[in-house]
Amino acid sequence: MSVHARLHATVPSLLSSPQAGPPEIAGPPGRRMLVQRSDEEIVAQPLDDVFAAIPGAEVRFPAPWPRSRGTWEVSPDASLTVFAGVHAVRAVEPSGATRWEVRHGCWYGACRTMHESYGEYAEDPSHRYPDGGSVGFSADGALVWAHVRGPLPDGELSPDTVDEWLVIDTGTGRVLARANAESAAAGSLHVPHPADPHRMGLSIGEGQDGAPLRLGNWDGERLDVTYVEGDLCLMNVSPSGERLMTVSHDQNELSVRDLHGILLDGLAWDAESVLPPHPDAPSEDEDEEPVYWDWAGGFVDESTLVVSTVESDDEWGEVRHWLLDTTGTHGLRPIAYPARPSGRPAALGNGAWATPSESGDALHVWVAASW
Repeated sequence: MSVHARLHATVPSLLSSPQAGPPEIAGPPGRRMLVQRSDEEIVAQPLDDVFAAIPGAEVRFPAPWPRSRGTWEVSPDASLTVFAGVHAVRAVEPSGATRWEVRHGCWYGACRTMHESYGEYAEDPSHRYPDGGSVGFSADGALVWAHVRGPLPDGELSPDTVDEWLVIDTGTGRVLARANAESAAAGSLHVPHPADPHRMGLSIGEGQDGAPLRLGNWDGERLDVTYVEGDLCLMNVSPSGERLMTVSHDQNELSVRDLHGILLDGLAWDAESVLPPHPDAPSEDEDEEPVYWDWAGGFVDESTLVVSTVESDDEWGEVRHWLLDTTGTHGLRPIAYPARPSGRPAALGNGAWATPSESGDALHVWVAASW
């Protein structure tokens, strides 16, 4: 039996620019905001409890480089945006002023230059498609965690260090702690603990080579890093902060783990075992690709996951989203939407999840109408 989804709210896009990225709901629980990025700026708008925009609360941050040249994160109070670029991590205020900048090695693999500005390589064709890192704010906004390409100018770590993981003071830009990420990233994603500002997850993508997972805990003086075994993509943290949702690099296994990355007993689901084939897929096709999990989803609540199989379904027609009860009571059940869904779901942790509109100019927020 399907779980029926009821539309809770529609949150419209902030930017009409044709080169703007899709809108996203960001921020920790209780401090949600709608965020969208174009080449020129980031716009953030706080959202209230029913995901209706607060009138006049829009904040704009001028961007130091184009959208394709890095990632970014807006602080929980929307007072600062930190941009993770090709050569530096830069904190920008709404006025456009740079609060601080931490320079690092160039993310273009063959380049060994310590660039001082974006202009040095802006027109260089070889720097057009660099690898990249990411940044993430702690739940209270006091810390910025940054995954960067080494070395930093002071050379504190070994010269053989490829990627570094930094803890930075949001107010001053002072690097408080550093660790060897032990990776050679093509990209990464920070997943913050919802309540503990000293904990952070770092999901790293190395292309076809793997997906290292790092879990960080900074006690105010020392950064301890757990190097989780296996190639795992960290998708989300539960509302309590006690459970992690991961998907294997090969997209075959979905699992729930504790804060140290240890698999919880009975909470792993093999895609080939639990996912039915798409109803429109030809059953006689021996070369048919098996259904597999997307690198997407998360905790709708402490014991329920929203997950999807969009990537493997797309060839056959309508994509599928699922709710998974991790207690074992209801198991995996498909979500029935009032209209055809599009894109991958994003969990909001308050009993709701979001999906992009078909045109990509809005987000739909859903709750389960039945279970």
